[in-house]
Amino acid sequence: MKLTEFEALSFDCYGTLIDWEAGISAFLTSWAAKQGRHVDKEELLFGYAKYESQAEAKHPADLYPNILVAALQGLAEQLGLEASPDDLARFGASVPYWPAFPDSSAALSMLQKSHKLIVLSNVDTQSFAASRARLGIQFDAVITAQDVGSYKPSMNNFEALKSKALELGVTPGNLLHVAQSLFHDHVPAKAAGLSTVWINRRHNRPGWGATPEPQEPVQPDFMFSSMKEFAQAMTATNRS
Repeated sequence: MKLTEFEALSFDCYGTLIDWEAGISAFLTSWAAKQGRHVDKEELLFGYAKYESQAEAKHPADLYPNILVAALQGLAEQLGLEASPDDLARFGASVPYWPAFPDSSAALSMLQKSHKLIVLSNVDTQSFAASRARLGIQFDAVITAQDVGSYKPSMNNFEALKSKALELGVTPGNLLHVAQSLFHDHVPAKAAGLSTVWINRRHNRPGWGATPEPQEPVQPDFMFSSMKEFAQAMTATNRS
């Protein structure tokens, strides 16, 4: 398999293009510290991942701000901390403040010259709009959890992705899915028959961060440590 075989690229957004771990951990460490608790950032991310995935599985039709609220409530109970109404409201509205990775915008601009770009995101339409503005890219298509009525790793989301690609004239064999999370993206994408690229943003850190550990083994077709590295590889391949 070669990178030149694909006409379109679909992207996970949070963890791949937007540094959600930076945004989440900034809020959670400050929230815990205000209550006199200095909890390790990785411990907070691990707890967040647990309660976020539980909320998404139990309430697939809920908008993402409500998922954030449920995750914070679960984490607060686990740690014995208080999550006030103000805390819950601010965390639920925090997605627009999560920063983009420094290489995301330039990499997407490079890739857009040769490929259609699709986003398959686990947030709501309004939250993604703020993140899209940070990235400064006009995607060919955007599919959110709100559009589908479920959250990745549900296969519904990947069937929606394949349908949207077909609307753009792209067959599943010509679509390459690009994502950081093995749990949310690579396991279901491979099950849906898609080729995948692992943007291993945590290559220099242990653990799974804000994503749960994958429940089954999965082998992405390609792996890069950053979007910059991936875009450079794609550009070099297309020129050769």
